Amino acid sequence: MGARGIAVLGSTGSIGRTTLEVVSAFPDRFKIVALTAHRSADVLLEQARRHHPELAVLVDGELQPLGPLKGTRVATGWDAVLEAASHPDVEIVVNALVGAAGLEPTLQALAAGKRLALANKESLVVGGPLVMRALRENAGELIPVDSEHSAVFQCLAGASLESVRRLVLTASGGPFRDRDPLDLAGVTPDEALRHPTWNMGAKITVDSATLVNKALEVVEAHYLFGIAYEQVEVVIHPQSIVHSLVEFRDGSVLAQLGRPTMALPVLYALTYPERLPFDAPSLDLTEVGTLSFEPVPPGRFPAFELGREAALRGGTAPAVFNAASEEAVAAFLTEQLAFNEIPDVIRDVMGGHAVEDPTHLEVVRRADAWARVAARSGVQQRAGKTKRLA
Repeated sequence: MGARGIAVLGSTGSIGRTTLEVVSAFPDRFKIVALTAHRSADVLLEQARRHHPELAVLVDGELQPLGPLKGTRVATGWDAVLEAASHPDVEIVVNALVGAAGLEPTLQALAAGKRLALANKESLVVGGPLVMRALRENAGELIPVDSEHSAVFQCLAGASLESVRRLVLTASGGPFRDRDPLDLAGVTPDEALRHPTWNMGAKITVDSATLVNKALEVVEAHYLFGIAYEQVEVVIHPQSIVHSLVEFRDGSVLAQLGRPTMALPVLYALTYPERLPFDAPSLDLTEVGTLSFEPVPPGRFPAFELGREAALRGGTAPAVFNAASEEAVAAFLTEQLAFNEIPDVIRDVMGGHAVEDPTHLEVVRRADAWARVAARSGVQQRAGKTKRLA
């Protein structure tokens, strides 16, 4: 069997870079066919020179030209990302894009019959029904890359949904889990980006601090595994060693454990159902010592509770929750919004939304666009109020 062609969407981000490291360990198994990045031209150029893809895409390439590359076609713009997702020489598409923008490439990859290694959880949060329909109607395959969902996928190992009593997703609790909630107003972006156990991109790191990330993962689990929201629980697990648990109806529980690295779920998504030898450090539980678990404290993570509310409302509510969260986090990272105001912006946007049935991509796009405008307006209003009080 020849090397399988891979497209990495979002190759310059955290998951994208990890994917390239994993692929480099198996040159006989995989070859990079396409790489895409938003605006990190220098990093993409370095990656293209190292991996020699057929296609390199820089979405904002008009602003930062990538320059010529021997043996590689350079393209710009969003349509080129969709081309990468359906490239005829690609067997596996790794969707490592950040945010709702990942939905359309997900649909494109599934429609083209690719194996989709999905790290972009927002695809399912924003357009879950559309993604699952594309999966049913085409010859594509979806393997989760999120560590929690990869863990569940491995624990299920062909078990029927009827045999499952509940899924338990673990959360580290982020850097502020033990901090007085009244002290969160002064949190800086730098503090929020210091995750205690994982090394991730900025957006997901802030989402881990607010537990928005875990709310998104609840929705993702609902669609991936076809399980009711009432059967998906979240617990705080500060050590980030147990990635998820599955309890079966006979009372037995299976858990997947591993050191907090994304290399292993990426590798599993690429090689499933095989397990290839990989130079990863072994997990020594005697060294870890303690594995602790506790419930998510009620009221401690209001954005998480809003996410669960959006999930239960269904329709376009999760898309609106996600868009409002993305805008609020962007405002926080640029110091336009206080950390403790992130859930306030989300709550206000959700309160003004009339839920629709996401039957088509255009419905989802419309809800997403509306929520972003509403969230930006909310951020501006709060900024104006702060200035008046100063």
